[in-house]
Amino acid sequence: MGIQATDLRKTVRSADLGGLADPRLLREFAYIDGEWRAHEDGHTFDVADPAARTWLASVPALGEQDATRAVDAAARAFPDWSGLIALKRAAVLRQWHALVIEAMEDLALIMSLEQGKPISEARGEIAYAADFIDYYAQEAKRLSVESITPALENAEFEVTREPVGVAALVTPWNFPSAMLTRKAAAALAAGCTVVCHPASETPLSALALAELADRAGFPAGVFNVVTGAPEPIVSAWSADMRVRALSFTGSTGVGQKLYRDCADTMKRLVMELGGHAPFLVFGDADVDKAVEAAMIAKFATSGQDCLAANRILVEAPLYDEFCEKFARRTAELTVGRGLTDPDIGPMMHERAVEKLVAQVEDAVGRGAKVLVGGHRHAEGPLFFEPTVLAGVDVQSLIFHEETFGPVAAIASFDDEEEAVRRANDTDYGLVAYLHTQDAARIARISRALQYGMVAVNRTKITGAPIPFGGVKLSGLGREGSRHGMEAFTDIKYVCRDIG
Repeated sequence: MGIQATDLRKTVRSADLGGLADPRLLREFAYIDGEWRAHEDGHTFDVADPAARTWLASVPALGEQDATRAVDAAARAFPDWSGLIALKRAAVLRQWHALVIEAMEDLALIMSLEQGKPISEARGEIAYAADFIDYYAQEAKRLSVESITPALENAEFEVTREPVGVAALVTPWNFPSAMLTRKAAAALAAGCTVVCHPASETPLSALALAELADRAGFPAGVFNVVTGAPEPIVSAWSADMRVRALSFTGSTGVGQKLYRDCADTMKRLVMELGGHAPFLVFGDADVDKAVEAAMIAKFATSGQDCLAANRILVEAPLYDEFCEKFARRTAELTVGRGLTDPDIGPMMHERAVEKLVAQVEDAVGRGAKVLVGGHRHAEGPLFFEPTVLAGVDVQSLIFHEETFGPVAAIASFDDEEEAVRRANDTDYGLVAYLHTQDAARIARISRALQYGMVAVNRTKITGAPIPFGGVKLSGLGREGSRHGMEAFTDIKYVCRDIG
């Protein structure tokens, strides 16, 4: 659940919420079947600002019964929603997009307060979230009918894509708006109805989007948001035969459990799980460009990002220069509350800070040198200093566990073969970063890297038109692009006799 605020939470709401131009976007109810609902017994949980530790809201702690009610509503709404012509579904999505853009400042404020994200990054995420709605509003009109050259006498073949039915969407706390719209817009455009479970640390962003979806004109039951502890809610959806697709973003361990839980009902699955990204810098790279790219790849979202560069590997001739410049830039980073727009905000949990402490202590114990930082930050209990570790041993925890925080681990390599071997020495395979000026090497290594995505001489590669996803324990399927609709559709083949 969310962070427990002080005893003042019962009477004093965070004063920062007074900055909302539209207070109705702060919702303290779940959204089911077109209605705002509380728990029938009044059970709630608190949502708090992780930086200031102040109370923001109390949200219904719903469970299995309400999760099933949401599916009931979505199942009832499915025939009419899927039966609309694509142009009409697209029109509702376009209206939702317009309302999100209009409310960008309020949505960014809510996100920055409940997640801790620097306000400029929060604005960027809202724009990113809106892009998915706009993109899939267009893609709704392109679910094609495919004609196949006949292979039988007196027959005509046709292949269509049809929506699978109800889709369950389970979203994380680090990108509470973009991960919801990336899933929901694709499913809704395909003609599915959706039931959504936002992370309990950051439900307010999802509920604000539900308020805007309601205003956009989604019919009752098409878009539902169920708040509460994940286990009873998501377990109910996993077991429900009416839920035909489940899309999850989160840890690999939880994803593996959901994979098993959904086996009996044979759902379509999309899993965007953990990452352990290598960042390879070869001796011919533009070192200043590589340093700036590594700063973004490591410290965006305060390092709490599955795309974060966890293992920075630099070819020996460039190693010392890279470390010196990267450490100097890291030392310049600012730390503070999201609304002050620092470079680094708070961690989401105390256990995240404890993991960073353990990883730093383990690396130093194995011979790593702390170039910058290395400790908790004086700003507050959930803050950690931007940290650079050099000479990290290959056996260190930080080279084998995903690091969700502002700690950069750097080591050197001697040749291309070693670089690729060390980059692939993980069960994860989401994204890899490569910096070199050698065109042949770019081609060779891009093929050799066992990752779903490869960024060459840049960091930002995501967007609505790109197929986002990984291999191995980093997940299944793709989100974004036209491929993002595949999990929400079934292929139907019709063979007509024309003899």
